[in-house]
Amino acid sequence: MKNLVTQSTIAKFLRSGVVLGALAAGTSPAFGQTTSLFGANVYVFDQTMSSASIQATLTSLANEPQFGTNRYAVLFKPGTYSVEAPVGYYEAIAGLGATPNAVTINGFLTPNFGTTATYFPGTNITDTFWRSMENLSFNPITNTAQNAPPNTLQWGVSQAAPLRRIQINGALELTDSYCGNASGGFISDSVITGQVSSCSQQQWYSRDSSFGSWTGSVWNMVFSGVIGAPAQHFPSPSYTTLATTPVSRERPFLYLDNSGNYNVFKPALRTNVSGVSWTGGLGAGTSIPISNFFIATPSNTAGDMNTALASGKNLILTPGIYQLTQPINVTSPNTVVLGMGYATLVPTGGLSALTVADVDGVQVAGLVIDAGLITSPVLFEVGNPAGLNISHQADPITLNDVFFRIGGATAGSANTSLKIDSDNVILDDIWAWRADHGNGVGWTTNTADHGLVVDANDVTALGLFVEHYQKNQVVWNGNGGETIFYQSELPYDVPSQSAWMDGAVNGYSSYAVSSPVKTHMAYGVGVYSYFNLGVNIVDNSAITVPNVAGVTVTDSVSVFLNGSGSITHVVDNAGAAAVKGAGTSYLPFYGGATCTTNCLSVVSSGLVYNRRTQMFSGTLTITNTGSSVANGPYSVELTNLTPGVTLTNGTTVSGLPAVQVIGAGASLAPGQTVSAAVSFSNPSMTVISYTPVVVNQ
Repeated sequence: MKNLVTQSTIAKFLRSGVVLGALAAGTSPAFGQTTSLFGANVYVFDQTMSSASIQATLTSLANEPQFGTNRYAVLFKPGTYSVEAPVGYYEAIAGLGATPNAVTINGFLTPNFGTTATYFPGTNITDTFWRSMENLSFNPITNTAQNAPPNTLQWGVSQAAPLRRIQINGALELTDSYCGNASGGFISDSVITGQVSSCSQQQWYSRDSSFGSWTGSVWNMVFSGVIGAPAQHFPSPSYTTLATTPVSRERPFLYLDNSGNYNVFKPALRTNVSGVSWTGGLGAGTSIPISNFFIATPSNTAGDMNTALASGKNLILTPGIYQLTQPINVTSPNTVVLGMGYATLVPTGGLSALTVADVDGVQVAGLVIDAGLITSPVLFEVGNPAGLNISHQADPITLNDVFFRIGGATAGSANTSLKIDSDNVILDDIWAWRADHGNGVGWTTNTADHGLVVDANDVTALGLFVEHYQKNQVVWNGNGGETIFYQSELPYDVPSQSAWMDGAVNGYSSYAVSSPVKTHMAYGVGVYSYFNLGVNIVDNSAITVPNVAGVTVTDSVSVFLNGSGSITHVVDNAGAAAVKGAGTSYLPFYGGATCTTNCLSVVSSGLVYNRRTQMFSGTLTITNTGSSVANGPYSVELTNLTPGVTLTNGTTVSGLPAVQVIGAGASLAPGQTVSAAVSFSNPSMTVISYTPVVVNQ
């Protein structure tokens, strides 16, 4: 095992005040670089260092390009600092105190840094990803270069850029000074004494925090357990507000104890709470000494890490990119796996990067997982797909700030990014992204079916971002699931409608709850389209769920961003189309009531071509899913039928081709099915698609 550091050795380094690795490397200790504990890309600042040297270091770190290979963690020891500096890609900044107030920044740390010419009105910051701050307090001063408002910290970001455990003694602006386009975002366990302004943010999730006030709304602003959140109102303004968060666990973090020794604090599970966790200091939870961790660098193999994990060690992955020939396997209960500075895992042999057994209390936080060149079936597997799941309600597995990429940084592919096979898992700020730009990008290049598949019960997602996958972005097969905030863009690069069909249905819903599920709740669900190849791509439903009593979708929206095509419905067949000229469609509520009358579902079979008749034929199967007899007449309308294709054995209802399935005077008892044949002429031999809709004539 490499880099296994003892507590006594660390204590000696800290008490001596010497940054040994920096001195050995010939780097001025004023710059704070240390290789002794956490590797070359961890910077530790203390009050003996000048503001000028700290700012110079931070400015140099912020130059990393979007798909660069450097990773950085910046740690401030307890004290007060005067700093005005940028925060760049792959940079995680944190305080080392027991509370945010132990480290005070008089000034600002912001991604929105530089001259006003750089951040002109309308600047696009929708790709300001992969940077974070936690466990700090700010007394903001005016960012004059950005023309920022006084006493305001700016955090204009998009996905994978969380604020956690922060106190801002002033205001917070979630874009730049000119309200440039932004697609965030996530904040938790934080206090902002002034106003939070979202301005142009398309969506944002705030959890377990305290705000002076909030202003701003575009499509999907969601709050749970936030004191000072705006009142529930949907849409215009679009505020989804829950008084408490049903279940949560904050991210583990490094801190220095009173003896100057490093520890990792693992916060306790919280249920039905509002406000921050740290009003009494560290908060409820467990401190783990650094001696109980294997501290890995990219020179370590997965075998090194697995040996340490099997011996009962926790794991810290220091900043860098880890090429893995086998998965990192977490098998012991209550293990902490903590990434620093956006540590990045890449499986090289078509296997998973990380697996977690079906055990209590594991926490995985602060990682980027990139797909490798050889297709992985699953990048991150939680639980046992072949086993009988057991309840972990008292001590669930938690994933905080775990981010996936299929392409973008490097070429790669994976069928599914994250698969959950353990009950009660908490997903807290997850972004799964099939890249729409960068390296190795194309419909047949960075292939990926699903961002998230849930095959377990009572799983909770708090801040779920899943984008551009080629089938359903999310597939939820377990009961008792709950999602609070969902943001998704459908794939941009669909080459043709025929390449993107879910059976006979146009397109794939982004958020799909499977039909056997009986209980599920989702709040604040936004799905957007931007089909950018100039092809008229149609997605029938942004969200699909069983229409049963225990399944509800509250405050959902579909949006036509740009390009071509449309989303026909928001949830199932409910909600208006989102299309050019009518780009936003809101649906405040769907489901939750048992269907008793006129409850007919329809499934269409595949089509068979008859060479003799030169016709295509298939079958519509209609089921009465209600509790009472369905009395005819009923027909099935074929909406969105491919142009040039003609239904030859039907009629017309409301101007649309239709097939009668239950005649006048006929009926269908609960649970019974009836079938009807369909036949089509198709002179051009194009792909036949349509959406079947049952109507009562």
